[in-house]
Amino acid sequence: MEAKEMLKKVDHTKLQAHCTWEEIKVLCREAIEFGTASVCIPPAYVERVYKTFGSAINICTVIGFPLGYQVCEAKVCEAKTAIAQGCNEIDMVINITDVKNGDFDKVETEIREIKKACGEHILKVIIETCYLTEEEKIRMCRVVTNAGADYIKTSTGFGTGGATREDIKLFKEHIGEGVKMKAAGGVSTMEDLAAFIELGCDRIGTSRAIGLYKGQQTNGY
Repeated sequence: MEAKEMLKKVDHTKLQAHCTWEEIKVLCREAIEFGTASVCIPPAYVERVYKTFGSAINICTVIGFPLGYQVCEAKVCEAKTAIAQGCNEIDMVINITDVKNGDFDKVETEIREIKKACGEHILKVIIETCYLTEEEKIRMCRVVTNAGADYIKTSTGFGTGGATREDIKLFKEHIGEGVKMKAAGGVSTMEDLAAFIELGCDRIGTSRAIGLYKGQQTNGY
């Protein structure tokens, strides 16, 4: 796959607590110019981006981010508000404490409730693989599938580690039919991008892809 085609699978991302409106506008203009799958932005910017760019851009935001331990009702409210403000895709963080306590039914219920709030809009479930054992990751593949989410996603990018090829291979083996995969965190080269797509990821969450692509073009690749 050519580099420009790979950008169509990128959620062009800026989620730092200190990101400014000027930075978000640059992100959005880059996404439009290079045809990324979406922009992934803080919830506080969703309405402003929608009013500024309208249907020219696919808006993704995060809820329960980045730690995931908000109560379910708060996450549902976040999701409903974001969608009402013009968001098309929601990336939620699971309650990792529930996973560690073995309360998988509770995790599944939460995902199911948030998917209900999302309706036809896409829901991606961040399980934050760096904090989970292999057994917990496998169990979460089943939970995400059973709850009816659209994607399983590796990481927030704010944890102790990001996406790995091994985790994507594990996902691929254990997710159910219809569940797609998103790798995020630590995707720092075009080679990383290509590798995760080759392994079957439908989306890649990164802030670096367009800069890397521009660098390749400048260097004549």
